[in-house]
Amino acid sequence: MAKDDTIENRVYLFESLASSYISAASELLSSEDEAVRTRAMRVLADLAYLSCVVSDTGHLSPEQVRQRALGSPESAPAEGDEEDKGRKGKKHK
Repeated sequence: MAKDDTIENRVYLFESLASSYISAASELLSSEDEAVRTRAMRVLADLAYLSCVVSDTGHLSPEQVRQRALGSPESAPAEGDEEDKGRKGKKHK
């Protein structure tokens, strides 16, 4: 589970990104076309995901964060990676 300060960072970042997006896309979010509204809501969901990725990966380089946000296969931590250090109960073979 994320630490409290990480959760606060997630919320703050999402609030900032979502506020900007809602201002720019208010017509899309209130469209009578359900497909348009669905795409606009998907963008908000992506912003929420991105907020979590960025907040949870402060120890990584910008390129590693980019890879993680894009879901690139090479973004998964390798065994013994910095991210795995200090995790309780996880044993590496």
